[in-house]
Amino acid sequence: MSSPHTYREAGVDIGLEARAISALVQNLSFRRKGAYPMMGRVGHFAGLIDFGDLALALTVDGVGTKMLVADRLQDWSTVGIDCMAMNVNDLYVMNMEPVAFVDYIATDRLSVEQMAQIGRGLNEGARQANVNIVGGETATLKGLVNGLDLAGTCLGVQSKERVITGEKIRPGDLVVGLPSSGIHSNGLSLARRVVESNDAWEETLPSGTTIGRELLVPTRIYHEVLTITGETEVHGMCHVTGGGLLNFSRLTGYGFEFTDPLPPQEIFSWIQDHGGVETDEMYRTFNMGMGFACIVPEGAQGPVLGRVEGSRVVGHVTACPGIRLSGEEIR
Repeated sequence: MSSPHTYREAGVDIGLEARAISALVQNLSFRRKGAYPMMGRVGHFAGLIDFGDLALALTVDGVGTKMLVADRLQDWSTVGIDCMAMNVNDLYVMNMEPVAFVDYIATDRLSVEQMAQIGRGLNEGARQANVNIVGGETATLKGLVNGLDLAGTCLGVQSKERVITGEKIRPGDLVVGLPSSGIHSNGLSLARRVVESNDAWEETLPSGTTIGRELLVPTRIYHEVLTITGETEVHGMCHVTGGGLLNFSRLTGYGFEFTDPLPPQEIFSWIQDHGGVETDEMYRTFNMGMGFACIVPEGAQGPVLGRVEGSRVVGHVTACPGIRLSGEEIR
């Protein structure tokens, strides 16, 4: 077999991305004067705004190169769900209730059928998340864009005392993992590289689903967490996106030890086996079966386990910084 595939070799350098984002954020020093100031810091899953007794939150995200999978299959009917999910899940992390969404489509050429399918997916995502789609923008940018890029921005709201930022996370807290629906909308650059190198778009997995179809399964929307936070004490939450387990470092300076991870779906095993991808590379690129997590004090995990089928305690918070999987640090 040729050398193992990596996310970096596929075109996404997580380390460089972190440094580039840091360079950007370091130059965002201006703060609004007067009412409605910013709350908290830049760098969490959502940005907070002080709105009197309420906190507002804004997220922005897109579907990424999953659009190329949709193009390959000529099926854009579910990517709107992905776009909605990637935004609302970032709001759920802070216990914000998503209420309004706007989409942005940049393309080199317009297709009525493609736009209709994207619209149906956005509408289904809005239904699942109980969100109003209040507007959007479509730009034809031939010469700048090659294909179609779908992104969106979502507004969330919550009373200030119910916002969860992760500041209450302490060593000994339990991490309860919530299952993903599959690959979601991250790591597709690496996944596509492995599929293309094996010419395996139509290869069938043991479940009977083709590789292409499995890559197109829409991202799960974790609306249940808004109920869970009303039933038990939750110190923090994490949306496991690009960067895999490394996303947990966005919540606290404490560390995380994962001792009993959720079982990855068959698509992850296929990618690892056919791409020769190292295990630590898999866990810092993909969600590996865990798309979301709740960090709760010991004894408070019952409502999470009861609300989300397939969820379980996957690890705990440690005083030692870093992310470890069965004792091995993920960097």
